[in-house]
Amino acid sequence: MTTDTTQTADEASLFGPKSQFSAFFDDPRWALAIIRATVLEAAHPQIGAALVDNSTFVAHPWRRLRNTFLSMRRMFGTDPAVREREAARLNRLHARMSGSDPRGRAYDAMDRATRAWVVATLFESAVTMCRLSGQPLGQDTMERMYAEYRAFLAALDGDAAELPEDLNDFWRYFDRVVENELENTEAARVILYRLFDHLPAPALLDGAPTLWAAGRAVAGPLLGAITVASLPESYRRRAGLPEMPGAPALMQGAYHAAGLARFLPEGWINAESIIEALSLPPDSDDPRARTVTALRARMKQASALLRLLTPLSANTYPDPAPSASTEENRRPAQEFFLRVLDQTGDGHLDWPDLAAMARELSTRLDLDEPQETRLYDAFAAWWRELQAALDTDGDGRVSAEEYATGVPSLAGPALIRVAEVLFDATDKDRNGSIDADEYRTLFRTAFHHDLTTMHGAYGRSAFVGDFLSFMAGRRTGTPYDPLLTDA
Repeated sequence: MTTDTTQTADEASLFGPKSQFSAFFDDPRWALAIIRATVLEAAHPQIGAALVDNSTFVAHPWRRLRNTFLSMRRMFGTDPAVREREAARLNRLHARMSGSDPRGRAYDAMDRATRAWVVATLFESAVTMCRLSGQPLGQDTMERMYAEYRAFLAALDGDAAELPEDLNDFWRYFDRVVENELENTEAARVILYRLFDHLPAPALLDGAPTLWAAGRAVAGPLLGAITVASLPESYRRRAGLPEMPGAPALMQGAYHAAGLARFLPEGWINAESIIEALSLPPDSDDPRARTVTALRARMKQASALLRLLTPLSANTYPDPAPSASTEENRRPAQEFFLRVLDQTGDGHLDWPDLAAMARELSTRLDLDEPQETRLYDAFAAWWRELQAALDTDGDGRVSAEEYATGVPSLAGPALIRVAEVLFDATDKDRNGSIDADEYRTLFRTAFHHDLTTMHGAYGRSAFVGDFLSFMAGRRTGTPYDPLLTDA
């Protein structure tokens, strides 16, 4: 009994607000470290292949960031029940990801050694960010933080055996993987050379494309150069990553500048508030929306001024689509394909795209295993129906052209089943309608003005009809737009 109590106390000390992880979470340097860690993850052949095939990080990076942030908060929180539930959710998610890379090498997101490498990159990048910013960690602090990350891995895998127990052994393990296993994968190249250059605007800046594009044109290459310069030299050399002249000095300056945040009063920078504000939809009734709306208006003004000062061709920074006033407004088929159906951003519709939809909806609703499985099964049935109807060349996926010629096939019986299962998952109290709280959980906003509601509730038939209109009719101006199209 005493041993169990001591073990529980030791585990609790590794998580929560007093952990080293928590101390870094609101640190601006962490943003640079996360990008670096993500590249090191993507450079692993198994992880890189899984990212290319299954991840939405290209088409929907802000959504991916928000979901990752929430997951890390749960995993490093003080409540062991929440941690256990989140670990089970992550394991179910990863269990659905397996396949092979272009060279025919198999990958499996549940591979223990691969999962250990993900945790290793997070720890090593945190240590590196402190060193690069002139605030290297002491040995005791480093060992405590390493124990936290091993505990994180143990919460996922049941133990942390894939990571060395001793910190000194960890550095040898890390160098060995970098030297012998990492490659210049497609996923790593996408992050370094495509993601930053084509990063879509978060909801906060969605109405100021000129301002966003101008800022991205400057910041994108700089972030790429800073990240490349911070990577291990042996990997840079073997991968043939070009280093921009002056990049090491730029990298040092960026980390040092971000490190100055330690002089700000405690609580001035809150990562959760920043990420939530970036993801607020334009018509959100969130109390923070008033401030965000005012800021968005200022940014639109700045965008307009920038356009006047530097005239550009219409194709360079296109104006945002006019807001829809009714559900009768319809978006072009190509736009719908790119923004809704092609969740992974690879230019085709296949099972990973629909799985990403199921994953996002399951995450929003925080579904338990039985309901999550029902939702995935419904999407899988819809994919089989779509494949049979639209995949005319038999290559196992649907192109934008195949989709455009077979749009009516989207609204078959399987899609109706998806809508019904989603309704049941949202209707937590099983009373046959979605109330205001249940609605907010799914859409992150209050009842939309154009929804058919009765007595403050949203009925099954209205929900299914609106979902089908969105997924098959491509109507804009519905609350479903930010549900599956948000970046």
